[in-house]
Amino acid sequence: MSDTSNPEPRGPEATASLRDESGPLQPEVLISDLLRYGVAASLSLVTLGTVVTFFRHPDYLVSSEALQRLTSPHPVPHTLRDVLTGALAARGQAFVMAGLLVMMAVPVMRVALSLLIFRQQKDRLYVGITSAVLAMLILSFLLGAVH
Repeated sequence: MSDTSNPEPRGPEATASLRDESGPLQPEVLISDLLRYGVAASLSLVTLGTVVTFFRHPDYLVSSEALQRLTSPHPVPHTLRDVLTGALAARGQAFVMAGLLVMMAVPVMRVALSLLIFRQQKDRLYVGITSAVLAMLILSFLLGAVH
């Protein structure tokens, strides 16, 4: 049976209890917020892109031939410049691609945030490990861009 005299706080109370006496957020909360808001931004962009695509092309909803054009291999934004240009032109596929890029960037940003936290805590071992992981992630993106 659990001790109900001192239940652990949940929800907003739990977040408040993770703050130091001086007020700044604990590293776990910073990382949690980064992941939460990054996924929300990604989902929002993908949803927006889907809505824009079907709004601009209502025939996709009623014509299987039109829908096949949407799902067939054709030029989609591949570079960051293409994504930004497409988003400025309100192209649905560009918003979807931006959402996917945000989703890919979130774990990388999490590693970078962890590196900053470990540096602040002066934890040399984890600074070294996290630096190596971040370097490998960046290298993999650069090598993947070469095709």
